[in-house]
Amino acid sequence: MPPSGRVTIADVAAASGVGVGTVSRVINGATNVRESTRRTVLAVIKQLGYRPSYLAASLSRGTPRTIAIIVPHLTAPAAVMRLVGALAILDQHDYDSVVCNVDTPEQRDHHLTALTSRYRVDGVIVISLRLSRQWLASFRRAGIPLVAIDVVLAGIPHTVIDDFAGGRIATEHLLSLGHRRIGFVGDTRRRADDSDPGFSSHQRLCGYREALQMAGIGYDANLVRRGPHGAANAEALAAKLLSLPESPSAIFAASDTQAMGVLAAAERAARQVPGELSVIGFDDIESAKLLGLSTVRQPLEHSGTEAARRLCALLRGEPIGLLRQQLPLEVVHRSSTAHLRGSRTPAGNARAGNAARVPEVTTAERT
Repeated sequence: MPPSGRVTIADVAAASGVGVGTVSRVINGATNVRESTRRTVLAVIKQLGYRPSYLAASLSRGTPRTIAIIVPHLTAPAAVMRLVGALAILDQHDYDSVVCNVDTPEQRDHHLTALTSRYRVDGVIVISLRLSRQWLASFRRAGIPLVAIDVVLAGIPHTVIDDFAGGRIATEHLLSLGHRRIGFVGDTRRRADDSDPGFSSHQRLCGYREALQMAGIGYDANLVRRGPHGAANAEALAAKLLSLPESPSAIFAASDTQAMGVLAAAERAARQVPGELSVIGFDDIESAKLLGLSTVRQPLEHSGTEAARRLCALLRGEPIGLLRQQLPLEVVHRSSTAHLRGSRTPAGNARAGNAARVPEVTTAERT
C-alpha cells in the first residue's frame, strides 16, 4: 500500500509486474491480454483494493461515441466475462467504453448522478444491478438509452436467464444421480429497497425447492444455508451443513464461486468429492472446468455481446424486437457429481436426467 493510502494504477502495475498499459487493458476487458496475466492483475486489484475512476478522466472531456457500463464488483469472474463480450462489440462499432464499478449503494448513486446530470454518454449498459423507478426516470429525462444484463428493469431491453429453471435443473441433475438429501448454499436475498448491489440466489433457491417437491421430497430448512456472497462465506456455510448429524450427500451452490467454497469445506472435512459428496455450481466460469466442477452453464460472455449489440441497434434507431431476451441454460456434468453410492436412479427422476437444457423463451413484450 502506498504511503498516502490511495492505490493507483501504477501501484497495481508494479505489484503485478506489468506495465500500466497492460493493467488498463485488463480493466477495460481487452482481449489482447494473456489469460494468466489477466488473472494476476485482477488478483492484485482485489488484494490492493484498487478502484479505477473513469468518469472524471474520460467523460469530462465529452468524448464522442461513449458507452458507460455500470457493473457491481468489477473483478468477479462472471462480471469480467460479461464485460469481455460487451466491450468487443462496442469496439467493433467504434464506441469508447467507460466502466463504472459499484461495490456499495453510495458508489452506485455517485455514478448514476454523474451519468444523468454531469457527463455526456450515448448509452448505458447496466449489469446485475437493479435501478429504482426514480433512476430510470432520470435516464429517460436525460435521453440516455439503457439496456440491462442479468436484471429486469421495467420498460428497458434486458438480456437475462431463467434463474428459477436453472435452480430446478441443477437439483434435478443431483436427483437423477440418486441423491435425496440435497443441501443448498447461496447468498442472502437482496433488500426490497434495491439498495444492495451484487448477487441474489433467491430464484435459484425457489427452483431447487420445486425440483424437490416434484420428486416427492419435503423441504428441509436445515439443509439451506445463505450468507454474503463469496467463496470464504460459502465455505463456512457448507461446513455447517457437513457437520449435521445427517449431512447431505450432495450440495447445490448458487454460483461457481460459492461452489469453490463448498469444495474447500469438503476437503477440510475430509469428504471425498464426488465419492462422499457431490457438488454442482452455477455459471460455468473459466475456473469451473479446471476444477472439474459440474455446473449450470449460462452464456456469460454472450450475454454481454447481445446487450451491446442491442444497444448499438437502439442508437442507430433500429428495432430490437422483444424487450426480454432470454438466453438458454444447460447442465454441464463434470467430475464433482456422481451417483450416490449404493443407490439407483429413482424411476420418478428419470425425467431429470434429460432436463439438461432450458431453451430460449420469448414473450409478447416488445419495444
